[in-house]
Amino acid sequence: MSGCACIETIYKELKTDFNKKPQNLKKCGQSLDKIKIALTKLAFLPTKDVKSSKSEMVLARDVLEIAVEYSVATRDIPAFERYMSQLKCYYYDYKKVIGESKNMFKLLGLNLLFLLSVNRVSEFHTELELLSADIIHTNEYIGPILALEQYIMEGRYNKIFQAKSSAPSEIYNYFMDILLSTVRDEIGACIEKAYDKISMLEAAKRLNLKTSEEMETYGKKRNWVLDVNGFYNFVDKSTKAKEILPSVELAEQAIFYARELEMIV
Repeated sequence: MSGCACIETIYKELKTDFNKKPQNLKKCGQSLDKIKIALTKLAFLPTKDVKSSKSEMVLARDVLEIAVEYSVATRDIPAFERYMSQLKCYYYDYKKVIGESKNMFKLLGLNLLFLLSVNRVSEFHTELELLSADIIHTNEYIGPILALEQYIMEGRYNKIFQAKSSAPSEIYNYFMDILLSTVRDEIGACIEKAYDKISMLEAAKRLNLKTSEEMETYGKKRNWVLDVNGFYNFVDKSTKAKEILPSVELAEQAIFYARELEMIV
């Protein structure tokens, strides 16, 4: 069996296992490791000296697409970035050679969501510039991510919470959760600065937390203390001795020495 045929056989097994519900991620990982080793023995990317066949390039692209989704399923962000970087070569540089993948915009949208969720805004816009205006505004995977960025810029956080239920694909949920956590922390920081105190119920509403248990967990995370009346208090009520400012102390010394001089004269 040729190297390409061997990879294709393993790839078919990987694809079948990955599409099963529930997924056997351990088995998928083992298959993916075998394929990665096998791919290093093939010229699956064309270079100045070596030409790759169209079938090899399509196979490598299809493997990388599953690798990207696998890395999200296993919560491995460094692997996600690595696979996505490799995959974009096929999406942009060799699109005319091997054609457009049906998963292309789903995974490009996923990458945009990742960049947004970790606040890498400049990279987010760099990736957007690689897409046409028509795709940006009308594609079912790209448009919703652009809308999320707009909501963040406008401070319409409630829209971001609502967007979780209408994510373009189930694979988006992990990065949506990261984005929601980031947004929730922004709201939490604003609550601390804007309120002397706030009821647990009102805080939960503003943070889009559904249960008292969720609110209690979040409050503990931010070191918020709940009083007996069900309020979080953000005003420091400790009665510390007032510190004398250095400028005040110096002024008092100057007055003292001035009086001393008057008495001497």
